[in-house]
Amino acid sequence: MSVKTERITILGTPDFKAFLTREAKKEGLSVSQLVRDRCRRKAADKDEELLLGLVSEVRDATQKAKNALDKGLKDAEEVLTEVRAS
Repeated sequence: MSVKTERITILGTPDFKAFLTREAKKEGLSVSQLVRDRCRRKAADKDEELLLGLVSEVRDATQKAKNALDKGLKDAEEVLTEVRAS
């Protein structure tokens, strides 16, 4: 973990500051750590969402490929049956 040396100042309402303080206390963190963790979690959630989308696309493509292969094998078997019958 790198040393935190940069200060970031944000303005918010007293209610927002109280909310951050309550949330940090619930999680046993400083307000700074809470904000860092929530920002990282948001990025991780977005990455996970992208990965889930990719997994779904791969699953669909795999099913289409399997169906095409099954049809190709069936067609090949029908041709072989006709050739053997001749």
